[in-house]
Amino acid sequence: MPFAADDEVAALVGLLQRGQERGLVGPGPVEPHLSSARGFAEAADGFQEGPLLDLGSGAGLPGLVLAVVWPASRWFLVDGSRRSTDFLLEAVQELGLADRVSVITARAEEAARDPALRSECGMVVVRSLGPPAVTAECAAGFLAVGGHLVVSEPPDGGGDRWPPAGLALLGQRLVRRVASLSGHHFAVIEQVTAAPDRYPRRTGVPARRLLF
Repeated sequence: MPFAADDEVAALVGLLQRGQERGLVGPGPVEPHLSSARGFAEAADGFQEGPLLDLGSGAGLPGLVLAVVWPASRWFLVDGSRRSTDFLLEAVQELGLADRVSVITARAEEAARDPALRSECGMVVVRSLGPPAVTAECAAGFLAVGGHLVVSEPPDGGGDRWPPAGLALLGQRLVRRVASLSGHHFAVIEQVTAAPDRYPRRTGVPARRLLF
């Protein structure tokens, strides 16, 4: 099954190029970003039940792309930057996704306290948010029990990036590492039990006082 139809790919390329013009996507061809999003799809092995969430969505990588690829999925695209979420709102409208994709302007630590999002998501995807401890702590509050966090990893990411004792504090465990066909690397982490009420901590604290 193709990753996306030709017209969908063209629309996404055009959007990412506009995001690049606004400084939301790095320099160079945008096609590798679509390749990375395809890697997320491979690592996730199909979309999960319940709403899905892209944390630190930026220009919509990978959440906006996956929303197109998985037409039955429902998404929250969360980013603390108004510049990013203004772009995402335009993109969602242009792609005809407004009925199943919501854009939220908020810091992760704040959004994870929203009762509409707390422990509700079947999957959280993260492309670039911060160190593993920050990513895991900020994602934990969104994930339903049995849900998964899928994180982009450096090719040489070692086992100590996701120590079992550190993840256990958040009710999580590392399930597997995945090298996609496109050469991208990912960690897949399961939310085994509900995140303790204290996590994530107040805005900025996860980055200043790493859990692991």
